[in-house]
Amino acid sequence: MKFSQVCFHEFGYELPPKVVTSADLELRLAPLYERLKLPSGRLELMSGIKERRFWPKGTLPSQGAVLAGRKALAASGIDGCQIEALFFTGVSRDLMEPATASFVHHELGLPPRCLIYDISNACLGFLDAVLTLGTMIELGQVKNGLIVTCETAEELVESTINQLLTNDELTRKTVKGSFASLTIGSGAVALVLGDRRCQDTGHYLCSAAYRANTAHNDLCRGGKGHGGGTLMATDSEALLIQGVETARATWEDFLLESGWEPQSIETFFCHQVGQAHARLLFETLELDPARNYETLDRLGNIGSASAPITMAMGIDNGRLRSGNRASVLGIGSGINCLMLGIQW
Repeated sequence: MKFSQVCFHEFGYELPPKVVTSADLELRLAPLYERLKLPSGRLELMSGIKERRFWPKGTLPSQGAVLAGRKALAASGIDGCQIEALFFTGVSRDLMEPATASFVHHELGLPPRCLIYDISNACLGFLDAVLTLGTMIELGQVKNGLIVTCETAEELVESTINQLLTNDELTRKTVKGSFASLTIGSGAVALVLGDRRCQDTGHYLCSAAYRANTAHNDLCRGGKGHGGGTLMATDSEALLIQGVETARATWEDFLLESGWEPQSIETFFCHQVGQAHARLLFETLELDPARNYETLDRLGNIGSASAPITMAMGIDNGRLRSGNRASVLGIGSGINCLMLGIQW
């Protein structure tokens, strides 16, 4: 897909106040580590994640999304009454019904004539919303819109720790499926997109390419466990291999669609999964890893917020400058892949 009329206005993001290190989590898992003779430091060594952020107890996804949304609107200078579409895109949601977007819409005081709904696609939800809203802007259906997400990892991590400490049947082999859940962190991010025919920011969405590889939808599955808490089972090794293979095919499509040469892209912002994932991805796509801006070590995997919050922080830190090209590389369980081309 190609775009010519879609502008990036501003991001806004909110980092939760509580910092939890991988060593903190391993300390809580000491009985399991001792029983299975697991080496301390394993979690950080395997994932590259030193710490992640957690919200105060009871924080709802809509609340974090509202904080990020307010920041994005304020930075953009666009009044809330001008927002014509709002999409909430988190894996985490306030309730099964109604859409979490309805709570965000109300708290931000957005107008009644504003299209709102949730977009859910594992870790790709936010990028899918960029594609959806961008297409609406390109077609002239709306002049601008707001995308928000907030992930609340606390329940998943707590449920995982409880399950690991109470299941005496776990072995060094079977415990692997739960360790990906300990890499998850919390955070919120928002983005205002607009029509350059109304206000030209000089920052453009140029192209997109996507692939679905749903034969592997069994490699990462999450939901309510038998005890009522949220649990996730992940075949990390297979997900790594199949995810990167899907990315390889998507990257080929992206280069054809964008017409860009790989060396013309100054910066990459990726979904933050783990250091092994990033290493294999850049080796497979034959890209310079020095061009990859990362937040993994300090934020962990924030689900749908990972790629956009990494881009937002990269902009703040000067990694994306006027005249630069950037590409956002997103991979989500399912398996789905979406890549965006951006001219800054």
